[in-house]
Amino acid sequence: MSDKPVLVTCGLPYTNGPCHIGHLRTYVPADFYVRYLRRRGDEVVFICGSDNHGTPIVVSAEESGRTPRELSEIYHDHFDRTFKRMGVVFDHFGMTDDPTNHRRTRKMVQSLIDNGFVYSKVIQQSYCTKCERFLPDRYVEGTCPHCGKPARGDECDQGCGRHLEPGEIQEPTCTVCGNRAEFREQEHFFFRLGDFREFLLDHLGGLKGTLNARNYALGWVKDELRDWCITRTLEWGVKFPGRDDLVVYVWVDAPIGYISFTEEWAEATGKDWRDYWCGDTSVRHFIGGDIIYHHCIFWPALLKGAGYGTPEAVVASGMVKVDDHKFSKSRGYVVWTNEDYLDRGLSADYLRYYLLSYTNHTKELNFSWKIFGERINGELVNTLGNFIYRSLYFAHKEFGGVPDIPTEKDIFDEIERSFSAIDSAIAEFEFKTAIDGMMTLASFGNNYIQTNAPWKLIKTDRGAAMQVVRNCLSIVKALALVFEPVIPQKAQDIWQMLGNTDNIADHTIQEGLIDLVARELSPPRPLFEKLDDSLIGDLDGMLQKRVAEAEKRGEKMEKITIEEFAKMDIRVGQVIEAEPVKKSNKLLKLQVDIGTEKRQIVAGMAPFYDPGELVGKQVIVVVNLAPAKIFGIESNGMILAAGDEASLLVPLKSVKPGEKIR
Repeated sequence: MSDKPVLVTCGLPYTNGPCHIGHLRTYVPADFYVRYLRRRGDEVVFICGSDNHGTPIVVSAEESGRTPRELSEIYHDHFDRTFKRMGVVFDHFGMTDDPTNHRRTRKMVQSLIDNGFVYSKVIQQSYCTKCERFLPDRYVEGTCPHCGKPARGDECDQGCGRHLEPGEIQEPTCTVCGNRAEFREQEHFFFRLGDFREFLLDHLGGLKGTLNARNYALGWVKDELRDWCITRTLEWGVKFPGRDDLVVYVWVDAPIGYISFTEEWAEATGKDWRDYWCGDTSVRHFIGGDIIYHHCIFWPALLKGAGYGTPEAVVASGMVKVDDHKFSKSRGYVVWTNEDYLDRGLSADYLRYYLLSYTNHTKELNFSWKIFGERINGELVNTLGNFIYRSLYFAHKEFGGVPDIPTEKDIFDEIERSFSAIDSAIAEFEFKTAIDGMMTLASFGNNYIQTNAPWKLIKTDRGAAMQVVRNCLSIVKALALVFEPVIPQKAQDIWQMLGNTDNIADHTIQEGLIDLVARELSPPRPLFEKLDDSLIGDLDGMLQKRVAEAEKRGEKMEKITIEEFAKMDIRVGQVIEAEPVKKSNKLLKLQVDIGTEKRQIVAGMAPFYDPGELVGKQVIVVVNLAPAKIFGIESNGMILAAGDEASLLVPLKSVKPGEKIR
């Protein structure tokens, strides 16, 4: 039991898309951990919220015709509802765009400035001359300066994985219009991360949690620790103190949300948020393995520099595969939490069990519908559910309920050994080992009832059969209490079948060592429903169909590199003559001024345009196509148009013929 209140947080879901199984890899284990600590008697606060800032949300909002705030609210509500459907229950679920986080972020950044940890610097940043704006983060793509692989503006996501500062990316290209960007000077603000090297080495040396988090971060700190640009050129976000043209980088204000959400919870409950964030803290972060760098390096340095306490532990999960393939929404290897699972009436407890029991928390988790069905049927249905139902059924049928005799000491000794092993595993964040320990207790119960066979024993020794049943019911009670953090709804069902009318979550796990009260029991019902082969086949078929459709889309839309695109010579042209092609209902012969010369182009526009209305119009022309003969007439270029009615692509403003499209 902890001697101080514990604060557990989860990495914030980003509000530009729906919840999928990859999200649950973090949130279900965190909820399991919180429930377990509470069942052990610890005082725990569980905090999370949605991450609402950054360029991806701006881009998604623009595409959907909404404001960033409107889009954020839609997905914030979506995640809040989905987590509750999965039994993931936070004490507070906030938004980083709410006023509390704006105030707390500006206050912390101002503290960093006052403490001398922030300085200004004029840097070269990508600028799109077509969109007429600087390009932060996800508005720019190019080449990683470290490994040469394709990269996003803030991260080498397809190569070495390094964080990239503004201006570092090579061959920058605007993701909005495809224009090759240029570098221009702009003032930004930097956090003196390099000053915290010794602090971070000491902090990481004592950091609790999972080894993958600590070791990954230590490698970066020992290798290089550069100062960190903490401003971006966006209107959406938390304004940098004293500047209206810059916002704080999302990876500054997002983790500060942990503090802001604690403030909001504390205000609502009459608590003091400083008890959790100032001085010697007991903050434990649950995160995905892809954001270790931010939580183990940037975040503790920011907290230290601003005068706050630092996290006690960081628990980082392994990544997720689907059907032995890398998780990928674009390739169809994704399982959507609502659409594919909950909306089909499948039990949240089944998915919680699979996510927690499949593999070690830090290892890669592979989701397969076939394996999912095998694990649920073989373990929850056949082992845990079978033992519980047999014990309760025989107790009701032969004795009317819980027999009025004490449970034997050997049974409580076995339960206590199981509880101790489970507790040790959870203390080390070895959740699969803990679940295995729970299932071992269920297997013990199964073996016990099978070996002693009370249905046979009752024919010769009713008292002995009664003792066996009493012992079995004590194991059932222990299983209900210890499994509650894993399968909360099913555990409540077991609790009620044991004759209780209150909430199992109000009881500690250690009550599993307190003997049952003799009472009548109602007829039990099967606890777990078997997943039949046809259902699993339908679910797997749904996934395979999604993958096949994604592959077809990929075949239709083959990706090209920016270098390949740059080979195309696309210019503004002006039509100076137009006439029908004899004996053709579709073709027009055009003479087009492309600046340096006049080109003859044959185009299939006769059904949509009269030749006279085209004369004088500016059009977009691909000029470096190889010449071709169409209906016996040489054509030197292609005029670009869209849709089934050949809507011409034209400049918004008049420009000189021959101007290149970039």
